[in-house]
Amino acid sequence: MKIGAMLGDILRSLFKKPATELYPFVKNPAPEDLRGALQYDPSKCTGCQLCIKDCPANAIELVTVDKVNKRFVMRYYPDRCVYCAQCVQNCRFKCLAMSDEQWELATTKREAFVVHYGKDEDVEFLLEKAANAGVEEPCIQE
Repeated sequence: MKIGAMLGDILRSLFKKPATELYPFVKNPAPEDLRGALQYDPSKCTGCQLCIKDCPANAIELVTVDKVNKRFVMRYYPDRCVYCAQCVQNCRFKCLAMSDEQWELATTKREAFVVHYGKDEDVEFLLEKAANAGVEEPCIQE
């Protein structure tokens, strides 16, 4: 490329608006049917586990707290999810949905990618039970 042609391109570029967007500071609205984070309504869930069977990425686990009283906690892994909405389509009781507002799911730590859905007291019970189980297990050193 000749220097004259290159200088012409440089001068034209100086007077044009930038083609990039200032993303974190200026946000465009998300499309209506965007498949964002999974939403779970524990009051409608019966524990049929169709959502788990149909998830191709194994991104959903359903932990039973009390089956008689229909108390469940859903463990959701957004880092595994392929956002196909297969679980939402196959849920008979409409307790799952994909959010079109929550789509910025990046983080710097992997621990944040485990999300627990359910009633607050059920989630606390499950986390306490897991913490107690971790303490009671003997530590094996090799």
